[in-house]
Amino acid sequence: MASERSFSDSFIDENPQKAIEELNEALEGNSDNSELFCQRAYAHLQLKNYSCAVDDAKKAQQLNPSLALAFMRTGMAEFHLNHFESAHAAFTQGHSLDGSDNTFHMWIKRCEEMMEMANQNGKENKQTPTPHIKHDWYQTESQVIVTIMVKNVPKDGVNINFEERQLSAVVKLPSGEDFSLNMNLLHPIVPQHSTFKVLSTKVEIKMKKTEGTRWEKLEGEGQEPSVKHFTPNQYPSSSHSSRNWDKVVVDISEEEKKEKLEGDAALNKLFQQIYGDGTDEVKRAMNKSFMESGGTVLSTNWTDVGKRTVEMSPPDDVEFKKY
Repeated sequence: MASERSFSDSFIDENPQKAIEELNEALEGNSDNSELFCQRAYAHLQLKNYSCAVDDAKKAQQLNPSLALAFMRTGMAEFHLNHFESAHAAFTQGHSLDGSDNTFHMWIKRCEEMMEMANQNGKENKQTPTPHIKHDWYQTESQVIVTIMVKNVPKDGVNINFEERQLSAVVKLPSGEDFSLNMNLLHPIVPQHSTFKVLSTKVEIKMKKTEGTRWEKLEGEGQEPSVKHFTPNQYPSSSHSSRNWDKVVVDISEEEKKEKLEGDAALNKLFQQIYGDGTDEVKRAMNKSFMESGGTVLSTNWTDVGKRTVEMSPPDDVEFKKY
């Protein structure tokens, strides 16, 4: 049997596999020798058998709890297995046994760096799932309506930008995240006559068509308007499934009635109700007075406005300009 002196680090470095074979033989007759287990752990480290190195180094610790080198080799094997916390604990224990060996301090620092890096990567990879926000659209003869299906959006948490062929929307979700919607529209719209509402269950965006034609789809690359005539209650959708859009329009109308409106919105709502409940003469009077006056006069008296041209009548502090 080979003598214990032959199991130096330099001997193991020359031929780790041969060293393991001889150490196995030596341990058969001396199984309580902590130094032999510690040196076999070193041989396993050289061969990158890190799990075996951990087993032998821990056996050496059990046989001799004051053997600092056993903790060193435990820590090195655990480190190469990416068990940085276990490695850190082993190096810390070894350093307490042999404070003069600066190698322990170096390995402790490396473990702390790797633990911090792993912690940062974990935070970056741990993402809160973003809720899937659905949106859909339908159209009437004069408008294209886009609905973003999200509940409880704050009134000031919606930013909508209308351009002739583009719609941009940013909605602040209850979770604090932002939902963005950007569309290149198939046909042009009238931005200044396009509006949006924040309802309790959705955000509703209404875009004024420039022509009363039926859109085949919502988005496109600036195609010319379709020549197809609009047929009432035929509303194409971004969804492939068929939907009862008459019911959707009714549901939206019912929900709008429940919304508490203020300022201009309340006034517009009142005008809509007057128009919707009015006779044909009332509707003609409202349309004629509004169009001829450039939006400055709205009359329900057909007897009056039917026999004259309604002049512009802006507020006293407003100067009307033609562009």
